[in-house]
Amino acid sequence: MKNLFFLLIFAATLNSCNQNNTANTSSSAENTDLPQQIANANGLQSFEDVEKLNFTFNVKVQDTIRSQRSWEWNPQTNEISLTEKGTTRSYTQDEDLTEEEKEIDQKFINDTYWLLFPYQLVWSDAEITEEENATAPISGETMNKLIVSYAVNGGYTPGDTYDIYYNDDLIVQEWVYKSADGNREMPTSWEDYQEYNGVKIAKSHKSPDGSFELFFSDIVVE
Repeated sequence: MKNLFFLLIFAATLNSCNQNNTANTSSSAENTDLPQQIANANGLQSFEDVEKLNFTFNVKVQDTIRSQRSWEWNPQTNEISLTEKGTTRSYTQDEDLTEEEKEIDQKFINDTYWLLFPYQLVWSDAEITEEENATAPISGETMNKLIVSYAVNGGYTPGDTYDIYYNDDLIVQEWVYKSADGNREMPTSWEDYQEYNGVKIAKSHKSPDGSFELFFSDIVVE
């Protein structure tokens, strides 16, 4: 169960807890254009016009749903609503959050990292390095690789690293999450891609043995 719990909250490594899409920070990489190219290939330019994004974040372990959260998000105003266990809570994402809002915001950052991680290559302040001809951890195929590392200060889980494996079309196929303390490492697939008004989303993420699946449903992009 501990391994499951970290998966629900790990992807929250923004140096700034405010995910402001209108004030993005460029990432550094050996090829400085590559993060932008990957984000664009996944629909970042279309996302800039999105006024409403609804989705449900689901976690399934051994065919049993262990977690389910439904979100309504207005990226233009950063107004966010979470429905979980029959209760809806809303807040506006800014720098002055209450403790309750921070608890919701941590879940939101986690869930949107899974949903839109290619955009974080542009949105968040990460150190990014490129590695060609890397072996993907699940398929064993040769792919391109980015190592995305966050600073040890700031964010909800500072110091975490993501190894991103992507194809020649700049679409993420697999990734590996590595915690800052070195005790947690988990590869999952990126699959079942679907495009919503130009925004490309991988709807399913599975562990190598298929016993764990994180997937998205009820997706609406307007």
